[in-house]
Amino acid sequence: MFQKQLIMRRVVYSLIPIFTFSFLLYGWRSLAICATVFLFGIATEYAFVKPRGKKVSEAILVTCALYALSMPPAVPLWISAIGIVFGVGFGKCIFGGFGRNIFNPAIAGRLFVYVAFPQGMQRSFLSPWKPGMPWVSWLRVPVDSATAATPLMNMRESEALEIFDLVTGFRMGSLGESAIILIVLAGFYLIFTRTANWKITLSTISSFSAVIVILWFASVSPVGGSTPFPPVESLLSGSILFVAVFMATDPVTSPKKPGAQWVYGILIGGVSAIIRIFSLFPEGVSFGILIGNTFASLLDEWFPAARVKANKAVSRTEKAEKAGISA
Repeated sequence: MFQKQLIMRRVVYSLIPIFTFSFLLYGWRSLAICATVFLFGIATEYAFVKPRGKKVSEAILVTCALYALSMPPAVPLWISAIGIVFGVGFGKCIFGGFGRNIFNPAIAGRLFVYVAFPQGMQRSFLSPWKPGMPWVSWLRVPVDSATAATPLMNMRESEALEIFDLVTGFRMGSLGESAIILIVLAGFYLIFTRTANWKITLSTISSFSAVIVILWFASVSPVGGSTPFPPVESLLSGSILFVAVFMATDPVTSPKKPGAQWVYGILIGGVSAIIRIFSLFPEGVSFGILIGNTFASLLDEWFPAARVKANKAVSRTEKAEKAGISA
């Protein structure tokens, strides 16, 4: 049924510890969202590729995994289903399927439901399990989800955050964004195995941090807030690290030339920071990724490479299409 893709499996392997941690924090909600997303995501791609006699690519597993981990833990299951259907169908398959999509399908689906169902997304955060608390009940109903606030919401209200909770991941947020240590370890694994591009990851994180630091020194407060966002807490809050490691590095929707990759990462990180500070949206990484995707091909045109390097870039692209490097 699936087109085998070794590189895609590496990404899935790197996400397994993060899935496990999300289950520790949110119990059955994590499993329910993941099961729903994988069911509808795989079914959507199958509906598109079956009439053409093709197999479902293992890249769909990565798309579903990343999308599921970007969901709030108490999001209604029907919203998560609509988002993955839109992301796979309109963000990927409508462009011709695997390897031909312009936008990252996981981000496209996530942003679609975020804009279409803002209350359902923003009011779906739960207080996570922490060491010393009773184990999360499998029958627990998330009645407190409407009043739960993420670290980004707390910072906007000038509330102090515990660095320890941010680092260890025992704080509110989307299913996968809080596992900072596991995300960093996964990043090293993906870079070491040449599955992810380190230039994009580094430039995304660096540009985001640079903008936040500049605004912090300039005493610029976020919209709706009274004090500037502190740099360390800003980097550890939200999903910037998760996006920089797993989503910005998608080779199909990112530039192929080294110079363009640096600018691409700078664009994503900078836009994400600016939207986080100067808009009413609590997070801007989804917009940053899609804007970066929009300019990816143009950036490759702006950075001509030497003939030898260009040939290598073309060779890498061809190998990627054969091996299945796509989210």
